[in-house]
Amino acid sequence: MPLNIRPAEECELDLVSLGECMLRLSPPAHGRIEFANTLEVSVGGGEYNVAYALARLGLRTGWVGGLNTSPMGAIVTNHARSAGVDVSHVVNRDYDGFGFKDRVGLNFTEVGVSKRGAATLYDRGHSATAGIQPGEVDWKHLFQTRGVRWLHTGGIFTALSESTRLVVAEAVKAAHEAGTIVSYDLNFRGRLWDSETAIATTKPLVPYIDCLIGNEEDFEKVLGYHVEGVDIESDADLDTGAFKAMVDKVVADFPNIKVVGTTLRSVKTALINDWSAIMWNDGVFYQGLDFPRLEIEDRVGGGDGFASGFTYGFLTGQEPQRCVDLGVAHGALIMSTRGDTSQLNLKELEHVAGGGSARIKR
Repeated sequence: MPLNIRPAEECELDLVSLGECMLRLSPPAHGRIEFANTLEVSVGGGEYNVAYALARLGLRTGWVGGLNTSPMGAIVTNHARSAGVDVSHVVNRDYDGFGFKDRVGLNFTEVGVSKRGAATLYDRGHSATAGIQPGEVDWKHLFQTRGVRWLHTGGIFTALSESTRLVVAEAVKAAHEAGTIVSYDLNFRGRLWDSETAIATTKPLVPYIDCLIGNEEDFEKVLGYHVEGVDIESDADLDTGAFKAMVDKVVADFPNIKVVGTTLRSVKTALINDWSAIMWNDGVFYQGLDFPRLEIEDRVGGGDGFASGFTYGFLTGQEPQRCVDLGVAHGALIMSTRGDTSQLNLKELEHVAGGGSARIKR
């Protein structure tokens, strides 16, 4: 069954994402946090990154999450507005001056090099996003009165707290009822919850989801589907045949699922990865562009780049093969710059997705 996306003229927004956006603090270059005298400040969050990237590609997007009235919250608001991301449905709390509650989460990230991989350390407890309660966002007004073509959310937001689990259920049901496409990045994080809780929470959401995104570990730890013959703890290349067999089981159990996407990454060093993706759509698997030994500046955000790239393809009426190629190319380009969020434009994306080279432009 193909995606039935609402016409653009019927909606104010092409996509809204639901999730946490944090401040990212990173040592310059490939430095270590322990020895840093300076930290670079940027923003990012799995779901937010998708809305921001699509705004840079020319779509009308919004982001729903939690912030406070501190200068830290203003950094995120200013960043979103600079790309035209709608933040009118953000849940904003008064800053208490201490950070006892409703904080803006922090994300300390080291960019790896050679055999030292990238590392992320979180300081996101008691955040404003984790404290969002059911009923605080007027989903009916957003999805039905204003109109939204696509909702993107995922497992990181869902895992943050008991209340975010209720909020995500509220959101995907409201989107589904309004005819809005729902994509969900499974994104398992063992530091946030265990597999048993993830499965019990996520499976009831799947009937309201149209598009699932995740790797083999995500499908096993969040939905309970094992990829036969694959050790999820291994760095070996993924057996795509085994992954495809697993996807066939998922879509047989949940016939409402219309798209399944996964990135294919083989880590050679922290800055050299083999990079590609596959996508299932309407009964057919599509192999994306293949970038062997891709040189990487900062790998954080590559998966969100894939998600936003193929979502852009569907929202602009592209064929499935073109959609997955856009996803692979977008993820590769995002990993060519520092930080989680996109610094790209549509012309650059179309050039690489179309097989363009990296020759100097004069």
